[in-house]
Amino acid sequence: MLLLLVGTPVAWWLANTRSRLKGPVGALVALPLVLPPTVLGFYLLIAFGPQGFIGQAMDALGLQRLPFTFAGLVVASVIYSLPFVVQPIQNAFESIGRHPLEAAASLRASPIDAFFSVALPLARPGFVTASVLGFAHTVGEFGVVLMIGGNIPGKTQVLSVKIFDYVENANYTQAHWLAGGMMLFSFIVLLLLYSSRNRMGWGR
Repeated sequence: MLLLLVGTPVAWWLANTRSRLKGPVGALVALPLVLPPTVLGFYLLIAFGPQGFIGQAMDALGLQRLPFTFAGLVVASVIYSLPFVVQPIQNAFESIGRHPLEAAASLRASPIDAFFSVALPLARPGFVTASVLGFAHTVGEFGVVLMIGGNIPGKTQVLSVKIFDYVENANYTQAHWLAGGMMLFSFIVLLLLYSSRNRMGWGR
């Protein structure tokens, strides 16, 4: 839900803006696609730490710092998975074109009304794809969550890190169970996505 709330306005802006900032912003959003997770996690850890600008802002507001907390893990996961949500939604918005929105405007629909009554329904395939890919990618993340959240059982430990623990301790039976479960989960998620796309003709 957080990824959709953050990613939708970003995708809408990227799909419709003519600003010179479109290229740099698009590249910044897509950066996690090519950047090693540990690199992103390292710089987020610096930014969230006591000497980082976000950490200092949290201190000034009297809030708990984000490193090694569940909140920090969520924020880091949102940043790392953002391109998996923004790009499908952006592509869906761009495929709509200007004509439906212009038709809505000619019927005296406000920009906000046209967005919710025209753009969002037409972009539904992109939202479905973004939701599935964003969720599945976040569940399987390892490097960023380990850097930011650590490996605190019951607090910040996630499945991918737990598998690493089992392998490190040569507990391959438990590692097989968790790894196999994640493989099955990922397959089912993607199968549902592609089945729904084919059934509704979204991929045509």
